Amino acid sequence: MVRGQGRLPGVKPAAIVDIGSNSVRLVAYEGVTRSPSPIFNEKAMCGLGRGVATTGELAAESMERALAALRRFRKLCEIMRIDDVTPIATAAARDAANGPAFLAAAGAAIGRPIELISGAREAELSALGVISTFHQADGVVGDLGGGSLELIEVKAGQPGVGVSLKLGALALMDASGASPKAAVKIARDALADAAPLETLRGRTFYAVGGTWRSLAKLHMRQRNYPLEVMHGYEIPARDALDFAALVERVDSEALVSVGVVSQQRRPSLAYGAVALEEIIRRGKPARVVVSIGGVREGLLYTRLDAATQARDPLLEAARAYNLLRSRSPGHGEDMIHWSDAFFASSQLNETAEEKRLRHAACLYGDIGWRTSPDHRARLAMDLLANTPTMGVDHAGRAYLGMAVAYRHIGMEEDVNPLIRGLATPRLMDRARIMGALQRVAYIISASNPGVLPRVKLTCAKGELLLTLPPDLADLAGERLGGRLKQLARLLGRKPAMAIA
Repeated sequence: MVRGQGRLPGVKPAAIVDIGSNSVRLVAYEGVTRSPSPIFNEKAMCGLGRGVATTGELAAESMERALAALRRFRKLCEIMRIDDVTPIATAAARDAANGPAFLAAAGAAIGRPIELISGAREAELSALGVISTFHQADGVVGDLGGGSLELIEVKAGQPGVGVSLKLGALALMDASGASPKAAVKIARDALADAAPLETLRGRTFYAVGGTWRSLAKLHMRQRNYPLEVMHGYEIPARDALDFAALVERVDSEALVSVGVVSQQRRPSLAYGAVALEEIIRRGKPARVVVSIGGVREGLLYTRLDAATQARDPLLEAARAYNLLRSRSPGHGEDMIHWSDAFFASSQLNETAEEKRLRHAACLYGDIGWRTSPDHRARLAMDLLANTPTMGVDHAGRAYLGMAVAYRHIGMEEDVNPLIRGLATPRLMDRARIMGALQRVAYIISASNPGVLPRVKLTCAKGELLLTLPPDLADLAGERLGGRLKQLARLLGRKPAMAIA
């Protein structure tokens, strides 16, 4: 099979089949890397956990749907030539009396034995999924499935001790007799002794799971939010509390923009809202942040060595894009070192977070070169603001989009004002400086490696000085001078060029 040139070289694909209480899902990844990219993602809403809390067994119809999905997933993996397939099962199969018989049939359907994940292990993997997809995650992770809710603290790159509660959306619906009002007391009692929530006050609650993602998607659409990416979407705790109370009270079909949520997911919205409201009341976090990293991403993360785990997921993703989409990947690396030297001389007082965003912008700077010049700024803005890259918040996405967009359109034009509004004024200023800096670099190097290391750009004594070696003296002229002037204006300096 001839592999597409848009795929990373030397990386073999891997797949995880996740047999959950609500859905059965196949996710195929480009490879087991620090920033894995899904190449195929499909779910079947089987509702295995429906009724388990009251009957104690998996329903025959749900099992048959799940087995049909697994047979389909097996064939898809064969078509994609994926040998590395890991099937796992969670709460529904764990809690049902006929779970072992179902797992035997499921293993035959997918062609591999199924690993049954314990509640404690599920909590740990969810925490590792958040650790692997957020930069310096700190707070409490809550993974809401159909059958269970796992809670676990994350701090300093490590998971704490987790708990698993029978508070999944389907389990809560069954136990309450399909009454959100009755579900409130059930959730409140179950969460009263949940130890991880003791550490949550004033910190971040990371919401994992399809029901909570659906709630966040609904909240996002009602706000007319300018981004479509779910990962890292942040809701202040007070706002999340009010929104959860609304979803509990109102019939889901009457909610504004409910069309963004699938029909199969809508009945569980109120019970996901109940769990979220009680967690906020009990734990008192500062904010709720949505994570698409969970058990599956945690599983991949456990397969990496310690050195790879320590890498920055944002910069790993940016390097992959730079390798696959830029004209000369070496130029992006040159740009990092060149901009490091420039910022060191500029005395701009850059934070560690701003530095990693700048490095990512250097690597993403040339990804739109195959597009029409008139479209490159919009492409960069849309792609970098909405790319599924991990390890960056939404303000950082706005910065990356602006930095590369300004690199194409210059400083006189503006970018998407809605996306720009996600960044702080300081971050917006840094994006403009970065865009102007890349404009100078491009006109010197034509995006080729080996040129920038021979050119110095420094700030000193109120002056922005560009120094060219003698053999590059012919590059000096009106065009380069104009771009240097743009950058100098942003810095409050006078532009100057020298040959030395």
